[in-house]
Amino acid sequence: MKRFKVVSVTLLLFGSVCLFAQDADDAIVKTKDKPERSAFQSTFLIDNPTGVLNTANSLQFDIQHRFGIVNSGNNDLLGLWGASNIRLGLSYSFTDILTVGFGTTKDYRLQDFNLKVGVFQQTRSGSIPVSLTFYGNAAIDAREASFFTQFIDRLSYFSQLIVMRRFNQAISLQIAPSFSHFNMVDSSTTPSNHIIAVEVGGKVNVTDDMAIIADYNQPLGDFSNNPGLALGVEVSTGSHAFQVFVGNYNRILPQANYFLNENKLSKQQILIGFNINRLWNF
Repeated sequence: MKRFKVVSVTLLLFGSVCLFAQDADDAIVKTKDKPERSAFQSTFLIDNPTGVLNTANSLQFDIQHRFGIVNSGNNDLLGLWGASNIRLGLSYSFTDILTVGFGTTKDYRLQDFNLKVGVFQQTRSGSIPVSLTFYGNAAIDAREASFFTQFIDRLSYFSQLIVMRRFNQAISLQIAPSFSHFNMVDSSTTPSNHIIAVEVGGKVNVTDDMAIIADYNQPLGDFSNNPGLALGVEVSTGSHAFQVFVGNYNRILPQANYFLNENKLSKQQILIGFNINRLWNF
């Protein structure tokens, strides 16, 4: 009888411990924080990268096109017949937080190597209220030009910290301070070799597949009188994103826009552009 009581008490204690452990595991599962859905549908927001990173083993092909000035006065059919600029790019996501890419741009024959790294991601509970991503590139000016006395003169750099937040199903915003540098500039027209700037962009969903998008770029210091502004529409699917917009930047690469753009909002020098992204998952 005594042995039966000991066995009964032992089984009761063991069962209580198991139930307690199960409840603890359930509590951990219930409180596990999940990352928030992507704030944007594309890795680009008009003239800037977004903080969005594609999943591991994804390949993305980019077409970025800028037409000529709308009101050039040259009968260019809203700039469609005017001088244009285009960039073609490929990027591959080695992990969920690391993407490496390459692109080639028509103007100045810029060949860029770029890197995007996710630092941390916004969570659904709000314990982490924003996502933080680093983007950087190094570009080579491949023109045949006598003023490049050495290879290092051809190089330019761009780095940016992208703070991104998805407020709800309809509204997302990002703010991104940046640093741009050209190893060689024309000192007679360009006051400095580097620029600090801030980008603010966002989108408002109209439907599940369509959104109104905006992108504003404000250089600081000696370049502060030449900001960039663009407004447009984005249509996206699971593997495509298409953006068409009107803005005043036409150099495509961020550092080239800040240093080389000649189109001023004050003079209504605007153009039509579009971005197309095609994504493959392996």
